[in-house]
Amino acid sequence: MSLPGAQYDAAGGWRFMKYGILHFPTEYTMRADRLARAVEERGFESLWLPEHTHIPVTRRTPYPAGGELPRDYLHIADPLVGLAAAAAVTRRIRLGTAICLVVEHDPIVLAKRVASLDLISNGRFIFGIGAGWNVEEMENHGTAFQTRYKLLRERMDAMKKLWSEDAPEYHGKFVNFDPVWSYPKPVQKPWPPIFFGGHTPLARQRVAELYDGWMPTIMRVPELLAGVQDVRRRAAALGRDPKSIEVTVLWFRADRARLDSFEAAGVDRVVLGVPSADEDTVRRKLDEQAALARI
Repeated sequence: MSLPGAQYDAAGGWRFMKYGILHFPTEYTMRADRLARAVEERGFESLWLPEHTHIPVTRRTPYPAGGELPRDYLHIADPLVGLAAAAAVTRRIRLGTAICLVVEHDPIVLAKRVASLDLISNGRFIFGIGAGWNVEEMENHGTAFQTRYKLLRERMDAMKKLWSEDAPEYHGKFVNFDPVWSYPKPVQKPWPPIFFGGHTPLARQRVAELYDGWMPTIMRVPELLAGVQDVRRRAAALGRDPKSIEVTVLWFRADRARLDSFEAAGVDRVVLGVPSADEDTVRRKLDEQAALARI
């Protein structure tokens, strides 16, 4: 018997595309803990929260989606705090960042926060990461835009050591520390799944080389569908199982035909959006998205 939304794949049998929810938590929207319960009650697989530590008042960097920067970006609450609250009131749903701006965090502190969240959630955390787009925002953290990916790589390498070794040390250009003790360790071994956000061929190459999943951002549908095949070809060329790369599509304007095309292309998860609004409005949108996802 098939599952709702399932599609038969001759190579792999019945396959099921998962559905999550993305929300910008602010002081004027539905709280993350109440949202998480509502997401789990409706049968969604996951909840994802975004991050901007702040938005500079004077900004040269254009909003990547075009137009004015939405007000919600100015008011985003801390995603790891929100996901910890969500973990405390749920049992099943996965909890992810979409995305955490690693270049704006001290890696020793961030490694402890991630491991603590994975512990509190009993191993339900997915670490969605990226370098970000807002030049002035990252400069306020002492990060140079031109070297942000090199910085991200070192910080991720250092965090992997902190998560997996008893007395890790790291000596790089951007990250440097002698042996330390850092606990707790993540429940998931050797660390939570790491998904990389980006849309360029270079981003897909980074995923194929280093990460567990790809989170494409700001792409047209044909480009995205071609990218799914490309990232898995790149993984195979490196000797990885292409199916080990999990593709999570964020915040597309969804209709059933588009969702079916994503599933046919091998997308593993679609994360649907709900508005930054009052609780009644968010619950109504969750019901609409659950009906669209057929869950």
